[in-house]
Amino acid sequence: MENLIPARLLLLLTTMALLSSSALARPKTDILYMKNGDRITCEVKRLEGGIIEVGLDYVDGSVLIDWEKVDRLESSYLFAVQLTDGSTFAGEVVRPKELPSNSQNLTMLKFGTVEPVEVPQDDVVRVTQASVSLWRRLNGGVTFGSQYSKGNSTKQYNFTSDAGYEESKWAVKARYSSNLSSSTGVDASTRNQFDVTGYRVSKRKNVFYAGSGGLLQSSVQGIDNQLTVAGGLGMFLKNTTRKRLTVTGALAGQRTLYSSSFSQNEDQLIIGALFGSTLDIFQFKRTHLTVTGNVLPALNDMGRVFGRLNASYYLKLFRKLDLNFSFYGNWDNDPPEGFSKSDYGTSTGLSISFGNH
Repeated sequence: MENLIPARLLLLLTTMALLSSSALARPKTDILYMKNGDRITCEVKRLEGGIIEVGLDYVDGSVLIDWEKVDRLESSYLFAVQLTDGSTFAGEVVRPKELPSNSQNLTMLKFGTVEPVEVPQDDVVRVTQASVSLWRRLNGGVTFGSQYSKGNSTKQYNFTSDAGYEESKWAVKARYSSNLSSSTGVDASTRNQFDVTGYRVSKRKNVFYAGSGGLLQSSVQGIDNQLTVAGGLGMFLKNTTRKRLTVTGALAGQRTLYSSSFSQNEDQLIIGALFGSTLDIFQFKRTHLTVTGNVLPALNDMGRVFGRLNASYYLKLFRKLDLNFSFYGNWDNDPPEGFSKSDYGTSTGLSISFGNH
């Protein structure tokens, strides 16, 4: 009887693997017509950052294609599409043979309707399959870097990992970063930061609901634990396949637990207005720059202002491998006595991404 348990478990795992693999796959019958006259029969997986990811029957893995080089797309499958104004919908891309269409437009059938909708191809920012598993919608990456100097036994390391999940009208992203620096005769400095951000597109074009939560630990500023939660509205100021610029305004609460070795004023609660902005710039097969910053003026401690900035520049090396340059910074213009007003630094490392990150 005991020998049957592993056999049943193996059968269950094998069945689950077969079911999941079949669920992930669909016929590669989408057609991309390129501006140079080429025609590619494939499976369109997603469009993000000006790159359209496709699968081919005769290629192992995915192929990345410049969206600006595509003349038109034909498919009979359901996709979630986001436009430059932030509006999103799910629809079927109808073949021109069935409905006449300008080659520079995508003719869409909105889900549950019978009337076609003409969508200018230049206004399409993001495309994802609308009926695929969780794993197809995930994207992210891992970055690691280290440095050692024998002279004063200086050691530095940085680790960053992020993951995002997107639906047609909402998205959520989580990011964790850790930095350590130590050298002979000096206490080691550590910094750990975890952030979760999300948005949902509203009925008004270019506007979305935004929410965020974050945890920060910084030995340089004497912060043992800083929890920040915020919710409000955001707007797409620029939203194309090459560039995305958003701004947000929110009401925020921030509770900070300081190290008791610095001061007796260990626990502080701040209520404030959070103003933030995120900039993403993509260059096909070359670079990706992302910058996120926010300012939090306190409402219950007038004159006190907190600031945070994170920037990463990715330089493509090979397929999913990038060289990464990063900057982080935290500022507090009026911390408790004995505490540092700032903590900032830079790092360099290698990044491995998954999905279309």
